[in-house]
Amino acid sequence: MDGGASPAGGRTGGCALSPAVGWTTFSAMVSPSAPPAATADAIDQLRAVGREFHARSWSLGTSSNYSVVVGRDPLDLLITASGKDKSALSRDDFVRVDSSGRLVDGPPGRKSSAETLLHCTIAELVPSVGAVLHTHSVWSTLLSGADLARGSVRIEGYEMLKGLEGIGTHETAVDVPVFANSQDMTELAGRVRERFAGLDWSASRPPVHGFLLSRHGLYTWGRDLAEARRHVEIHEFLFECVARSRMLSA
Repeated sequence: MDGGASPAGGRTGGCALSPAVGWTTFSAMVSPSAPPAATADAIDQLRAVGREFHARSWSLGTSSNYSVVVGRDPLDLLITASGKDKSALSRDDFVRVDSSGRLVDGPPGRKSSAETLLHCTIAELVPSVGAVLHTHSVWSTLLSGADLARGSVRIEGYEMLKGLEGIGTHETAVDVPVFANSQDMTELAGRVRERFAGLDWSASRPPVHGFLLSRHGLYTWGRDLAEARRHVEIHEFLFECVARSRMLSA
C-alpha cells in the first residue's frame, strides 16, 4: 500500500474504461529526456487508470501505485506521488525518479510512492517493460495470504488466461509468485530481484506476468500502459475465479 514514505527507507502509513478515454499506446522508448507532451499524455492515461481501478475496487483509499517508463538510458520512471486518492489524481500528483527510486523531478511538496523501488526493480529486470501497475483487490489480498506457504497461486485451464501476453490456449497453467510482505522496500526488492534475475525474458511468452505480495496485492506490467492495464484486469478476473471455485469446493 502507498502509505507515505520514501522508497529508500520503510514507510509510514487496487468499470471498464469508457471508449471516450481513447487508449493510446505509451511506448517505453519515448525518449530519455521525456518530452513534456509525452509526459503529459502519460499522466492523463494514468489518471484514467486510477479512476477506473478505484471504481472497480482495485485501488481504494490511497492504496496502489502506477508508473510508466519514460527513459531507459538512464532509467527514468514517471510514478504516482505518495498518499494520493487514485480516484482523484491531479496532474500534479506524479513525480519522476531514477533507477534507485530517487526523486529527480516533481511538483513542490510531492514525494514518490512508498513502493517506488519495486517499480524500479521490475523495470530494470524486464527490458520490455513500459508500465508497472500495483493494485489492492479483495481477491488478490485473500489468495496471496492463503497461498504464501506454497509460494505461488496456480491458475489453470481458464479461457481468460489468453489475455496474458504470449498465451494462446486455455490448456495451460500459470503460477503467480507470492512474496511475504515487508515494510522494508530494499529487502523486499532484493527478494524479487533474486527470484526473477535468472529468468529468460526474451521468449514470446514471458516467464512471469506479475506477482503478489501476501495479504497486500498484485504487481503486474506490460510493454505499454494498455498492456499493463489488461494484465491487471485479466489477473483480477482469474483471481476471483480461483477463489470462488475453492469456496464452491469447500
